[in-house]
Amino acid sequence: MASPDCGHLSLRYPAGWCPNLARPAGVTRTPRPSTIRGVDRDDDHAGHRERLVSYSNRLLQDGLAVGSAGNISVRIADEVLITPSGIPYPELDPADICAVDMTGAALTGTGEPSSETPMHLAVYAATPARAVVHTHSPEVVALSAVCDELPAIHYAITSLGGPVRVARYTRFGSDGLAAAAVTALDDRTAAILGNHGAISYGASLAEAYDRALLLEWLARVHRLACSRGEPRILTETELAEVAAEMRRRRYGQARGGRASR
Repeated sequence: MASPDCGHLSLRYPAGWCPNLARPAGVTRTPRPSTIRGVDRDDDHAGHRERLVSYSNRLLQDGLAVGSAGNISVRIADEVLITPSGIPYPELDPADICAVDMTGAALTGTGEPSSETPMHLAVYAATPARAVVHTHSPEVVALSAVCDELPAIHYAITSLGGPVRVARYTRFGSDGLAAAAVTALDDRTAAILGNHGAISYGASLAEAYDRALLLEWLARVHRLACSRGEPRILTETELAEVAAEMRRRRYGQARGGRASR
């Protein structure tokens, strides 16, 4: 569910975020053959690899990660393209993106799949996700060290399904972390990983990334509110009213009933 407009600008999220405009009705993208060395595909794998590189660099630009921390993936049928382990994002090339099957077995890519591949695969197995974004964003990490939940500090949190749970700390790359993330994601599209970071998913890479940005913004708003006193938290009834109004206004829907992206 996309977030409602905030303020007086027609934005999907609070002022500062740019919406992802839907492709006009009837316009489709023709898949192009891959031009990436070592990748011989006639579908859109090349385009997905390029977008993964682009969004990986945005993690740094938007302050959601440092160095090579965090990871991003997209699912195509029973195959997952995921960023590699240990390669700084400014040095990342589309050919470095790894392809694995749903068991985690490597298929293609010049790098080693992210150490968090088990967590990504667990999310794909448990949800309708088509893309997953894992960040180490500072506001979220700080909140995870002192809170068990990010409460409803702003109504935009309905875009994530409601108050965001903090999963217990579990070592990175472990099956335990994958299980904890899936549990925290129940009926949510984002979760916070204790003393670690956050994970979000969506029907597209753009949607998953927007949710990661929104989660970091909400964590910052919560911190600022707490610095001024005891925050007033929205009730379940108030959140339900927001969700109902979003459905009525069909937020996230383009003209003609097509979902916006």
